[in-house]
Amino acid sequence: MCLAAPSKIVEIDGDMAVTECFGQRREVSLMLMAEEVALGDYVLIQAGGFAFERVDPQRAEESLALMAELLESGGDAGIRPLGSA
Repeated sequence: MCLAAPSKIVEIDGDMAVTECFGQRREVSLMLMAEEVALGDYVLIQAGGFAFERVDPQRAEESLALMAELLESGGDAGIRPLGSA
């Protein structure tokens, strides 16, 4: 099962953006977004590096806090940051 962590948009350049999640930055495409996004918005990213949904900031921050808590407690259930094995 895949778990999408909300990623915060920190840079935008046309149809591309740089997002940050748990201290890791990633370049993603905005081509699949049905609505406009802005700096500071949170998005979900699918495999292949495409942002596909904007997430309410409060919901995103609550989800990230819960994920961080799980990681810190050792109950990660296989959750790994992007790019780790």
